[in-house]
Amino acid sequence: MGKGAKIGCGLLIVLAVVALMAFFLLKNTYNSMVVLDEDVKNSWSQVQNVLQRRMDLIPNLVETVKGYAAHERETLEAVINARANATKTQVNANDMTPAQMQKMMEAQNGLSSALSRLMVVVEQYPNLKANENFLKLQDELAGTENRIAVERKRFNDATRKYNGTLRSFPTVLIAGIFGFNQRPYFEAPTEAQQAPKVDFGVRK
Repeated sequence: MGKGAKIGCGLLIVLAVVALMAFFLLKNTYNSMVVLDEDVKNSWSQVQNVLQRRMDLIPNLVETVKGYAAHERETLEAVINARANATKTQVNANDMTPAQMQKMMEAQNGLSSALSRLMVVVEQYPNLKANENFLKLQDELAGTENRIAVERKRFNDATRKYNGTLRSFPTVLIAGIFGFNQRPYFEAPTEAQQAPKVDFGVRK
């Protein structure tokens, strides 16, 4: 084999090794991004589950309050309308944008605000606060609010890990090729970060 042929053969081997390394780098990076993306989607589905749980509790809550304070029409309607607005404002895990997330957060914050106003009304009705059905709703709603906070944190943690990996080198070069984009966080404004007060216990 001539010198030129040996050089050519060596060059082919080098190119094959480089191509193989590039393939495995591409494969591993892509698979890692898929796993992280699925983590974000799964976390978001859990957020939606607990938000839906709150939606499901609200009609029963409103009906129970109405039984004792039917004349508090404005407050009750505010909760019903806020729930309707939050229900129709959904974000798809496969196509979430900062604008969509912001709109959904505003709807959820509006619902939390309406619930808080309802709690103020409840304080004026001791018999309502002692109602067995109402006490059960208290426990369920309080537990749901806590779960929302937990799942929101888990989603943001998964999103932070995904976004951080997406911005790292060489992932940043590969992610765009396959359509991986950064995900928005589910972070409520400072004034709305506390869950609405749901302590309906009778004051001593």
